[in-house]
Amino acid sequence: MAKMHSSCYAVCLLASMIVNVLLMTQQNKVRNQLTWSQNAAAEAESVASISCSGNGRAYVDGLVVDGKPVCECNSCFQGPDCSQFITDCPADADSGDPLFLEPYWMRHAASSAVLVAGWHRMSYTFSDHTSISQVLDQHIRTLHAAAKNAITDGKYIVFGAGSTQLLNAAVFALSSRNSSSRTRVVASTPYYPLYQKQTDYFETLHFEFGGDVSSLKNNSDALDIIEFVTSPNNPDGQLKKAVLQGPTVKAVYDHAYYWPPFTAIPSPADEDVMIFTISKLTGHAGSRFGWAVIKDKDVYEGMSAYISLAEMGLSRDTQLRALKLLKALLEDDGKEIFYFGYRRMMDRWKRLNQVISLSKHFSLQEISPQYCNYLDRVREPSPAYAWLKCEREEDTNCTKVLNAANIIGRKGRVFNVGTRHVRLSLLKRQGDFELLLYRLNELVKKEYDAHQAM
Repeated sequence: MAKMHSSCYAVCLLASMIVNVLLMTQQNKVRNQLTWSQNAAAEAESVASISCSGNGRAYVDGLVVDGKPVCECNSCFQGPDCSQFITDCPADADSGDPLFLEPYWMRHAASSAVLVAGWHRMSYTFSDHTSISQVLDQHIRTLHAAAKNAITDGKYIVFGAGSTQLLNAAVFALSSRNSSSRTRVVASTPYYPLYQKQTDYFETLHFEFGGDVSSLKNNSDALDIIEFVTSPNNPDGQLKKAVLQGPTVKAVYDHAYYWPPFTAIPSPADEDVMIFTISKLTGHAGSRFGWAVIKDKDVYEGMSAYISLAEMGLSRDTQLRALKLLKALLEDDGKEIFYFGYRRMMDRWKRLNQVISLSKHFSLQEISPQYCNYLDRVREPSPAYAWLKCEREEDTNCTKVLNAANIIGRKGRVFNVGTRHVRLSLLKRQGDFELLLYRLNELVKKEYDAHQAM
């Protein structure tokens, strides 16, 4: 009996050893097969682990000195490890860089990371002979349904290098080829300056920039017109509708900021041409990915032809990254990023208003609480930008007033208004916002002290 137990034990032990050897062999095979991804992952992890004192980032594609990646410091920090604060650093609120979303993506590093093989998508087209990822197209439609901000059913989607390229593609597709006069491209003041700059730069026999919509109100029926409608508007955050109407008027809706973090969503947008971008949705402005949602097939084909001639279709690598980002944020139907963004922007707007409300020299745009289809309740405003106005009669140049207080904003004249306005970005990192708030608080305090001394 003892011999039988001993023999059974020996057989079981031998079998266990054989299984372990087979498993180890298989694991080694898998490990050898994944060498390229392991090395790439190790490099990315190594660079990401460089802290830069919490005031900067090192990047895989950044500079390397003495074999080590170099820290790229945030605003107002310097030094090899970004540990030195620049005390006289200006509060730079000019850029629209949506870096406030960095903390969200750091929490979702694993789900949003991308490893790309050297042989990934080398062809000009996908397997269906198009230049658009059908999987990404589906995720975009799912995203809009989750955000409740646009209707995509039965519509066409075109990809472009950010909304910038798609805006011009729309102008090309919508401008008249049969009229004796050129199509006028207009917008309602204050308007995003790129509309004029880009239209002027690419001006052809078919279209030209016509300025503010008010110049065409009385003769819109006699001309071919394309009206850019930014909703919510850049710079003042107001929800807008097309001003001009008529059989020869076409509207292009720029919905870059029509997402829950920046505005109430009264209802899903359903215009003929709508343009969106991940720049403000996910914060990845440098990835240059945008899309247009289009009702009319001829307009869709015209915009697609423009993108095809300009780019041979959008980069496959860009589409892959956009897909990965959308997959990550859609794991919970976008709830975390939308609520994170809304709370962050609402808090900034409230704190800024608290400071400016103490001043008689400055004012901000008024945005009322409004019902939001996404939240299913009335919500507080949370605009991407503050549209600041200098109210004193002698402060005719608001940019100079702010510059004297070590604050940098974007001139109102850029948006086709007078010099009394300045746009201040609320989109940057938390440290940038805190410095802006500090500088503004000092400016208002100076006003208060001067009044007390009178």
